[in-house]
Amino acid sequence: MSATPNPRELTLRSVILGALLTVVFTAANVYFGLRVGLTFSTAIPAAVISMALLRTLGGATIVENNIVQTIGSAAGAVATMVFVLPGFVMVGWWSEIPYWETMLVCATGGILGVMLSVPMRRALVVDSDLPYPEGVAGAEILKVGMADAEGASENKAGLATIMVGAAAGAGLGLLTTLRIAAGEVTKVFKIGAGYGTLGGSMSLGLVAIGHLIGLGTGIAMFVGMATGKLVLLPWLSAGLPGEAEEVVGTVLSQQVRMIGAGAMAVAALWSLVRISGAMLRGLAGIAATSRARRGGEAIALTERDLPGGWVLGISAAMFGPILYLVWDFVQGGPLAGSIGLVFLLSVAFISIVGVFTAVVTGYMAGLVGTSNSPVSGVGILSVLIVSVLITAMFGAGQGDKAPLIAFALFLVSFVFGIAIIANDNLQDLKTGQLVGSTPWKQQVALVLGVIAGSLVLPPVLQLLATSFGFAGAPGAGPNALAAPQASLFAAIAQGVLGGTLRWDLVGLGAAIGVVVVILDEVLRKTGKGKLPPLAVGMGIYLPVTLVLPTVIGTVIGHYWNKMADRTSRPEFTARLGVLLATGLVVGDSLFGLAFAGAVAVAGDPEKLAIVGEGFAPTAEWIGLAAVAAILYASYAWTRRKALNA
Repeated sequence: MSATPNPRELTLRSVILGALLTVVFTAANVYFGLRVGLTFSTAIPAAVISMALLRTLGGATIVENNIVQTIGSAAGAVATMVFVLPGFVMVGWWSEIPYWETMLVCATGGILGVMLSVPMRRALVVDSDLPYPEGVAGAEILKVGMADAEGASENKAGLATIMVGAAAGAGLGLLTTLRIAAGEVTKVFKIGAGYGTLGGSMSLGLVAIGHLIGLGTGIAMFVGMATGKLVLLPWLSAGLPGEAEEVVGTVLSQQVRMIGAGAMAVAALWSLVRISGAMLRGLAGIAATSRARRGGEAIALTERDLPGGWVLGISAAMFGPILYLVWDFVQGGPLAGSIGLVFLLSVAFISIVGVFTAVVTGYMAGLVGTSNSPVSGVGILSVLIVSVLITAMFGAGQGDKAPLIAFALFLVSFVFGIAIIANDNLQDLKTGQLVGSTPWKQQVALVLGVIAGSLVLPPVLQLLATSFGFAGAPGAGPNALAAPQASLFAAIAQGVLGGTLRWDLVGLGAAIGVVVVILDEVLRKTGKGKLPPLAVGMGIYLPVTLVLPTVIGTVIGHYWNKMADRTSRPEFTARLGVLLATGLVVGDSLFGLAFAGAVAVAGDPEKLAIVGEGFAPTAEWIGLAAVAAILYASYAWTRRKALNA
């Protein structure tokens, strides 16, 4: 670590490297956010890559590396906007992703999230006993990696592991693209008078996501999958006429999916309620902390935030483009003649609900970590609030409800941007506090990361929309991406404003969610484990082909960590497992994007195959064998690397 009083920190090379990592990690998170409704934290892999590369250039400091991981982390968080944006396509409002509109929505909401997190830093990071699990882990990795020659060796091993994982993920993707290996294996079978289904996608990235989210979540997703595909599906499909595959597809998409949405809604809202007591106790000291600092004393370099005037000025400036976007959005629709009320609702909703969500998600990040924060619950609350407000101010009316539904989602997009960035920022600021970063420089880096991620997201989203489409959207094909949160948000807005939601199915799902919440609380209080309700809801909601590989990945990750505990360097070994999983996700997702580009050019994925349809049965066995072999080889290589590094 540098001993100079003003170490190299916010440098041009750190900004450039952070921006380059943005392209990779934002694209990867967009792909998996749409595919399975999960994203991964990009802070740790960004830090490992940064340390390995900057060390070769010379003169690197721990705080300069922290700037790189801060930019990469903020940009990766921007990708979570795919939990909202595909909703515009699903409700038929957008036929394609408008670049500048999408970019500005992400950037303005994200920058507001950065600004709102600035005044919370002292109360929630410095003068708080919140654990910040990912922030602390990131700081420890930076300290070890910059400390000595052993740290340099660990950085090289970590970078090599990411690259091996990326090559493995992309290699299997190539086999499935050429149709040598099947892209997925799915079987439909009779259960009583109805049907059940099991199967899996041949995706190393899905397995790796499982490694990253942990066994507890995997068990909960398995319970949800079994409930949805082996209990609800046979019951709802009993006695229905038609081909088995068609009946199963219809029942899953139109009925089981709605039950899963109800379970997810209850689970997400309960997650917020569950931590509300701890959150309120922690926030009670904000006013006292503010008064205590009004003594005019000199402020150390490591305590200097962005000045209050800058924070207020930048926040106010964001409402210029926001109001222009709102004005442009309602032109030609039923709200165009009520622009004064539209502006009033927009400013009030984004300001009031935005501040609330920043505080809630910022506190959640400190309490349970960024990856585990139930930000979907914030999105659900925001959709409900704005839909009710629109109904109250403009009336449900008659005729086409699409403009009102789209406007509700549009306002929620800004608030959700605030929520996800505040959720990420405080975790990064905790890392900065522990390694001696200058807060205002890190806050500038957060803004740069938001802008970089906002520039990358729209074309990636458009590529995936063109090549695959989104489930539930007009014209979506068989390979459509699930985009579960966006689908849920759109369904809620349609249900409140358009009256099209199957409330009976949602109610059944909500009842299941309540039962799971009670089971989870009983397990926690008796010390017998946990059953995360949101994960159960996602297991019901998502296709079995996405859930089963993820569940298998959680088991692999569990046993990897058990193995790591028996080594002489358990933390390093466990971390290499995380980096291998990250590499698998990156390789799989980037190849998926390349495949999407090839489909966009070729016009038909069948043109990329080198074998005929008759090879399909053999391809299924090759796919299963290839997944097993590549996973075994990559984890075995990583284990040797961990023991010999």
